[in-house]
Order: sequence, then C-alpha cells, then structure tokens
Amino acid sequence: QLQASGGGLVQAGGSLRLSCAASGFTFGNHVLGWFRQAPGKERELLARIARTGSATDYADSVKGRFTIARSNTKRTVYLQMNSLKPEDTAVYYCGATTTIYTRATEAEQYGFWGQGTQVTVSS
Repeated sequence: QLQASGGGLVQAGGSLRLSCAASGFTFGNHVLGWFRQAPGKERELLARIARTGSATDYADSVKGRFTIARSNTKRTVYLQMNSLKPEDTAVYYCGATTTIYTRATEAEQYGFWGQGTQVTVSS
C-alpha cells in the first residue's frame, strides 16, 4: 500500500512537498507516478519516475514547476511542487505499477494507490 502526505492550503506562488511511503510490495520493481483529480475531471498523470530514478517525465501543465524523486532505500516517492497556481487545486494521488516505464502513462495501469491528499491553492 501507499500512504500519501504533505498536502494542505497554500497561496498562489507557494510550494508544497508531497511524500508517499510504500509498504507491502517490492518498491524497487515499480514505476511510480503522481496523479491528481479535480472535481468532475479524470485522474491526470502529472509525473512518473523509472524504477531506478534514472528517468522522469512530466505533464506539460506542471513541467518546470514540479519535480518527482524517489528513494528506494526509504521506499518513498516525493513530489516537490513550486510556483503553485489555483488550477493546481485537486486531490493528489501516488501510484505504483509494474508496467514498463515507457508505457506507464495511464491510471488504469497502476495497481497500487495511496489514499490521496488534498492540495488547495488560493489566489
């Protein structure tokens, strides 16, 4: 399972760091992703990171502002979010998948999920 934390209320332009701690599966064998879901919208992949951390990819909406990282020794994945905007307001989820990195682009491919953490950005 995955346990996400670090969400909260922040003003536009501010920063937050999300963490997601894993247990119960072989962490280093999984590609990890951060998603978000706003009310009435589909769950959106924001960033993903390869098993060793050697490769990352970002949605255009967060590129240059968000950074994904992982520690396989701590079994944790992080999402550093800078220059936050009101449109970043959503519930943020971490996910894990055994799908190969280049194909791990859809929420349906992720078999493990955290419980979600709310991020609210005020204008």
